[in-house]
Amino acid sequence: MEDRSRCCSARRSKAATSQAALAVVLCVACAVVCLVFCLRTPHFAGQPGGDAAELQLNVTGPRQDPRLRWQADPSLGRSFLHGPSLDDGQLRVRREGVYHLHIQVTLAKCSSTGHVRHHDATLAVGVCSATHSVSLLRLGFGQGCTVASQRLTPLARGDVLCTNLSLQLLPSPNADETFFGIQWVRS
Repeated sequence: MEDRSRCCSARRSKAATSQAALAVVLCVACAVVCLVFCLRTPHFAGQPGGDAAELQLNVTGPRQDPRLRWQADPSLGRSFLHGPSLDDGQLRVRREGVYHLHIQVTLAKCSSTGHVRHHDATLAVGVCSATHSVSLLRLGFGQGCTVASQRLTPLARGDVLCTNLSLQLLPSPNADETFFGIQWVRS
């Protein structure tokens, strides 16, 4: 009987030792993964953080041209600039790389169930630099009042992003309905 209890005790001891060893291996593996992630993340690797902008619409009067003019100011709420700049309401990129671009525009005084249809209305986003022009997005409103999209795109230092709304329609100035932004992903 005594031999049997020693045998069971030895098995339990080996099982506990195996579990402890497995826990140590898992902790070391997690630490290595975290270290690799931290070293590859610009903030931790000593590189400057990624550029980002979240912009709100600047609606100060009747629209004279199809360009939408944006603004960034912490006093507006969620609007900010970190890296890029605004030139006459247009976003200028200061760092070359791949960016995540997102935009949402809602038309003011629009009803998707009403008789007025905006099927010909479009929102366009592009690079409108002095050196070159490139179309990045072209979104149709169809019978709706809101368009939204996002994409990854390479941008060069000095590129100016412009957003155009056709048909002289008025966009909603509500920051929950109309916004535009970019975030640097990598060089």
